[in-house]
Formats: sequence, structure tokens, C-alpha cells
Amino acid sequence: MTIVEKQARLLNDLILINNDRMVGYQKAMEELKKEDSDLKLLFQEKINQSGDFKAELTQKIIETNNEVETGTTNAGKIYRVWMDVKAFFGGSDRKVVLDNCEDGEDAALAAYNDALSSEGLSPDVRTILTNHHAALIISHDRIKALRDAEK
Repeated sequence: MTIVEKQARLLNDLILINNDRMVGYQKAMEELKKEDSDLKLLFQEKINQSGDFKAELTQKIIETNNEVETGTTNAGKIYRVWMDVKAFFGGSDRKVVLDNCEDGEDAALAAYNDALSSEGLSPDVRTILTNHHAALIISHDRIKALRDAEK
């Protein structure tokens, strides 16, 4: 496998992670109560953010004439089932939803950390991933702060 193919595989993994993130936040929005409209707006921002990340990653894969993945990861599907179970037992409690979202942000950060530790990334791809990673840290910290405020 060439360096370009390895990079495309890595970017496809991040596309799937971003798909997981979009579906996860959509699921979280469905779990919220009417009075949690502030979180619905925030979660929509995160969906849009992942859509933007996905578009950038997709463009880089297309530029190398590799195929772009669709769908979500198996781990993401498992995570959403776990989210359903927690929501069932915890109700649509704001803290439970934020807890789940923080878990999702942790998973996205871990995926980007792994990707950034890979060798052979082109400088422009490394820059894109670094920018995504920085935005994900901010997102994670915001979700965590909101969750901690619910204690």
C-alpha cells in the first residue's frame, strides 16, 4: 500500500468518525426536552462542524483519486445503542445527554490524535487535521463545562 493510499484510508476513517459524530448529535437532540433549546442549537453547530470537516477530508481523498467512504463505524453504532440504553435509564436528563456527548467528543479526539501520530501525512493534510483537532478540543471543553455545570 502506498503512502497516498494509507493517507486516504486514514482520512476515510476520520470521515466515518465525523459521520458518527453527526448521527450522535442528532440522536442527542432527539433526547432533549423542549426547555433544552440552547443545547439543540449547540448540537446543530456540532453537526454542521462535522459536516464541514467531512467535506474537507473528502476533498483531499478525491484529489488523490481514491474512493470516499460513506456510513458510520461499527463502534459508532455500538455507541449509539449505549446512548439509547443510558437515555432509557436516565431519561432525557440534560446531564446524561451531555455525558454521552462528552464520550463522543472523547472518541473523536482519540481518532484525530491517532491520525496525527501517523507518519507520511502530507503537510496540507496535517494542517487540516491539526485545525480539526484544535476545534474538537474547544468543542469537548465546552460540552464538558456544560455537563459539569449540571452537577
